[in-house]
Amino acid sequence: MSLVALVKGKGESGFGYGSTAEQVTEGLDLRGRTVLVTGSNSGIGLETVRVLGLRGAQVIAAARTEDKARAAIQGLAGDFVPVSCELSDPTSVRACVDTVKRHGRRLDALICNAGIMALPKLERAFGYELQFFTNHIGHFMLVTGLLDALAENGRVVVLSSAAHGSAPPGGIQFDNLSGEKGYWSWIAYGQSKLANLLFVKELSRRFTGTRKSANAVHPGVIATNLTRSLPAIARVAMTVAAPLALKNAAQGAATQCYVAVHPQVDGVTGEYFADCNVTRSSRLSRDAALATRLWEESERIVSGLQS
Repeated sequence: MSLVALVKGKGESGFGYGSTAEQVTEGLDLRGRTVLVTGSNSGIGLETVRVLGLRGAQVIAAARTEDKARAAIQGLAGDFVPVSCELSDPTSVRACVDTVKRHGRRLDALICNAGIMALPKLERAFGYELQFFTNHIGHFMLVTGLLDALAENGRVVVLSSAAHGSAPPGGIQFDNLSGEKGYWSWIAYGQSKLANLLFVKELSRRFTGTRKSANAVHPGVIATNLTRSLPAIARVAMTVAAPLALKNAAQGAATQCYVAVHPQVDGVTGEYFADCNVTRSSRLSRDAALATRLWEESERIVSGLQS
């Protein structure tokens, strides 16, 4: 157990920093449930897929290509459906939506796990900064496309990050979503993670009057493939620190598994979880007007994309 886990202990849920995905799902029978997970082929996405499959859920494992998803689930125990979903490609996202709908099963949970982090230089997709487009717009398209496939008490779980606090002043730079007026890797990443939180807030509001829910999670700081864009010295530092201070994949997957399937989260919506407990997010992430504006801007962006 890491030093951080020892210091932090457990919260009201009975779980905490050091809890693993297997521990938070222990004793749960998920047979008959279907869960979609993006970014399923590595890191905490793969661990999430493995554990939910172990508990009996049918898992729709989405990765950038179907081959990657299929290779990832090879040898795992459970019922898995590999699908392609490249979040930076609207055509791929729409195809994923169509594939899932043809599958015919209601989604009991949709876990938006995939993402990219801190790209060292500005990259764009369809004219928009790539982290914003991939982490937010791609998942926005996927979730809104599958809303009518959600079960009556379906849960949407979106990975945000404590890094949402590093978003630019005002939260979302609506006049600089291309990055052409200035690009700073961590600020852009923070903006995309704030967008994830705002998306959850607005989606939760739109679920009012239903049993559906939307929540965001901070998985913790984990040495996974998400760090591939960091400078070499930063990756080395994370590797050295990992045994003492960082979460492993089993611990990193715990919060999203907990929020997606645990009975304790029934009826909870519009919240931000860390270490399997509700925690407080930034002031900007709780700005209802900003959340509504982002939703409307996201709809405009999506409507303008060529298929």
